[in-house]
Amino acid sequence: MENHSQFTKTIALENYGIKNAKINHQLSPDELHKITLEKRQGKEASSGALAVNTGEFTGRSPKDRFIVKDDITKDRVWWGDINIPFEADTFDKLYNKVTNYLSNKDLYVRDCHACADENYKLSIRVINEYSWSNQFAYNMFLRPTEEELENFDPEWTVINAPGFMADPEEDGTRQHNFAILNFTKKVALIGGTGYTGEIKKGIFSALNFILPVFKNTLPMHCSANVGKDGDTAIFFGLSGTGKTTLSTDPNRSLIGDDEHGWTNENAVFNFEGGCYAKVINLSRDSEPEIFDAIKKGAILENVVLGDNGHVNFEDISITQNTRVSYPIHHIENIQKPSVGKNPKHIFFLTADAFGVLPPISKLTPSQAAYHFISGYTAKVAGTEAGVVEPQPSFSACFGAPFMPLHPSKYAEMLSNKMVESGVNVWLVNTGWTGGPYGVGTRMKLKYTRTMINAVLNDDLGLYTYDTYHIHSVFGVAQPRECPGVPTRVLSPRATWNNDEAYYKTAFKLTNAFRENFKKFEAHCNEEIRRGGPQRYAF
Repeated sequence: MENHSQFTKTIALENYGIKNAKINHQLSPDELHKITLEKRQGKEASSGALAVNTGEFTGRSPKDRFIVKDDITKDRVWWGDINIPFEADTFDKLYNKVTNYLSNKDLYVRDCHACADENYKLSIRVINEYSWSNQFAYNMFLRPTEEELENFDPEWTVINAPGFMADPEEDGTRQHNFAILNFTKKVALIGGTGYTGEIKKGIFSALNFILPVFKNTLPMHCSANVGKDGDTAIFFGLSGTGKTTLSTDPNRSLIGDDEHGWTNENAVFNFEGGCYAKVINLSRDSEPEIFDAIKKGAILENVVLGDNGHVNFEDISITQNTRVSYPIHHIENIQKPSVGKNPKHIFFLTADAFGVLPPISKLTPSQAAYHFISGYTAKVAGTEAGVVEPQPSFSACFGAPFMPLHPSKYAEMLSNKMVESGVNVWLVNTGWTGGPYGVGTRMKLKYTRTMINAVLNDDLGLYTYDTYHIHSVFGVAQPRECPGVPTRVLSPRATWNNDEAYYKTAFKLTNAFRENFKKFEAHCNEEIRRGGPQRYAF
């Protein structure tokens, strides 16, 4: 583990407008852990991990994410409910208020990188109000060597002030919390929220603009791993679909679990230096690699500890979005550096709470582009106020909240790369089988792993009529057999025992797909439009 506690380079923050601060620069994880305990801002779990409570916000706040509208962004960003414009002069006033607030305080400063490929490396300085937020930055970003730190020149700056509360009338925000990107000043300004995910997602959002616009490189909200023969696999998916779980495989080396770039030089590289996994219902039996990564240096967020310091992973009394961050070297089997070759297989993960999508199916290029733009998963009862039955949820490119450009731009880049590399694309339903949520059951993780391994091991057979069935509603190709998986499980209709109910629900979901896609149709060619389900409900 890297330890920079002996690093003695002196830095100043006056050029950021922060005055008379006590600067704790490049402290080691052990030092930050100790400070957090001393300040009573966290507790130590029995595993040795640090457990913190992020306060009012236990997840991102998409309606409070803004991008400064300036000469760089005004004609490029896809403005709307996702990318909300913020005036440059209003940003400057708010920035000055935040830096004045941080002046005269104990601050924690970390110099780090994003992007494991040397040709794309981005230098970042993170300035935190809290010690545990700075430890999160250590975990999640790439850790420079001491030689790199000697001449470190940050290109982007993250200023993170959870204790600063904005005045919406005066500061131009929606409420007291905010996360604002300024591409001219190369600053991510975060305030009013302790949720650490805003720090990493701020830089991810910046790279989702920088890489396609200036580097002709596709940024992706995905995990990735590589086999012993150098074959790379990519897993796209929204939160809760299994992105981290399925890419963390003892038989394959992990490249990364959340954010990657795909270059024109036939490489896939991790943006980050760590993992940020959901831990709801976590157990060693189901996810041993993640479970064992929770040790000294890891940070648990919003979990409930018993008197003995043991974590109750089933307790969601604080939030369902319980999390852990840890440096990637907490996982035993990792790719070094975090770079792989062109992918051979891409998996789109969806937790279909309607229970109508096949557990695995092969997509044509047009279907792949359509499903990528759609970014489907489903909400189930209890995840949000007012949700009492399954609801379709669409997030373009499986990461709309972090995508500053129009989704068709990313989809076009992905389509081109799929054609160039000859990659196979698979739709994987990690959601329900045998009926919708409340009636059916969640797809067994062991079956999903077996199906994915069958793809990676070339055990699903050639794509022919005898080996695959074309789904009569969604038009995708579902395998008729898969070693280690009951044949009945491969057919969602067969698991229902009620054809009429199955097809009514399936058509209900196709209508939701078509309705969602209307906002993208004008930007998509005919081939992509034909990739979706072609029939309406009767």
